[in-house]
Amino acid sequence: MMEFISKFIEVFASTITDVLPIATIIFATQYFIIRRPMTNLKQVVFGFVLVILGMAFFLVGLEEALFPLGEVMAKQLTAPEFLGVDNIAAHIHWDNYIWVYAFAAAIGFSTTLAEPALLAVAIKAQDVSGGTVSIWGLRTSVAIGVGLGIALGTFRIVTGTPLHYYIIAGYLIVIVQTLFAPKSIVALAYDSGGVTTSTVTVPLVAALGIGLAGTVPGRSELIDGFGLIAFASLFPMITVMGYAQIGHWQAKQVLKKQKIKDLTGE
Repeated sequence: MMEFISKFIEVFASTITDVLPIATIIFATQYFIIRRPMTNLKQVVFGFVLVILGMAFFLVGLEEALFPLGEVMAKQLTAPEFLGVDNIAAHIHWDNYIWVYAFAAAIGFSTTLAEPALLAVAIKAQDVSGGTVSIWGLRTSVAIGVGLGIALGTFRIVTGTPLHYYIIAGYLIVIVQTLFAPKSIVALAYDSGGVTTSTVTVPLVAALGIGLAGTVPGRSELIDGFGLIAFASLFPMITVMGYAQIGHWQAKQVLKKQKIKDLTGE
């Protein structure tokens, strides 16, 4: 218990140092440039205190739970006894790691649904679109993209293929989709790729990649372990634009059927 308290105090002090420049800029701008007193000063100060406490608890939680959890799951899923092989170095085949890909897809999907930043964007998107973009439609399409991306990223780690091949191919798909997707969804799709890499998704995904690279023979934790976050940012852009394109196509089909009915008088 004392070790936890000591760790929390250390992280809390570090968090104050990190938040202090933000507070300094805000208050300096308010009093020296705008030259007006801060509205609801007590609430603002109380909010900063809550932010510091929340960040401190979150950072301690990452170090004590989420990072170890991702590494432990990677080690368990790649253990020789789980894979059913005696010498794992002699059995490095991509199909031996099916459960790793399945776990990566599931954890990517579930953590994205729990991502608060994505929920905030989805709510705003529904408001400004007049309900055309639904909260669950956007969240689900982004979560599917992250799940597919993380699964493909773990496949890359297992096979040892270069990261840039996947990233170049992915962005070529994004460029082509951008040309044909409804213009109203393109900016939202690009933003959706960024909001997924936030407080919940990043710690688990990064820990999973490093843990997997550390347990697969011949892989480097530095070279191969990182890069999963790039997949988590890239694939949501593809799935969100794909979601919009499917919806746009369905709407055109309904309109076409309606025109046919009007012409035939049925």
